[in-house]
Amino acid sequence: MSNVRQLREKQPENEKITINLGFVDLGRIDLLVQEGFYSNRSDFIRTAIRKQLDHQSETVTRSIDRHTMEMGLRDYSVADLEAVQAANEVLHIKVVGLARIARDVTPELALATIGSINVLGALQASTEVKKALGDRIS
Repeated sequence: MSNVRQLREKQPENEKITINLGFVDLGRIDLLVQEGFYSNRSDFIRTAIRKQLDHQSETVTRSIDRHTMEMGLRDYSVADLEAVQAANEVLHIKVVGLARIARDVTPELALATIGSINVLGALQASTEVKKALGDRIS
């Protein structure tokens, strides 16, 4: 067994949410699933959300531009934060999507370089970094 290596823990590619629906709406969804329009309830809900987001895409784009936010996946490595520190700057992270702070970033480095975090979506960072930055996360 000495040749077995622990692989890096895989990060989830999505976030699970819970919603409450009335019985009538749930029954209507189940009927559409039963009739073969959707493979399951989650498929229906994902499709409905995507259609609504497509319908509101212009509004979302304008809002992202207005708030000067980045959209998609944004990674912050030790090297990124050390460069910010060397430049005597402070980051104000604004992301719509997923912001990831590398696992090897220490709480001290994060505190020295990150002034605020505003993520609409998900933030992935070590428990220690999240705790250290707790009052800077909105």
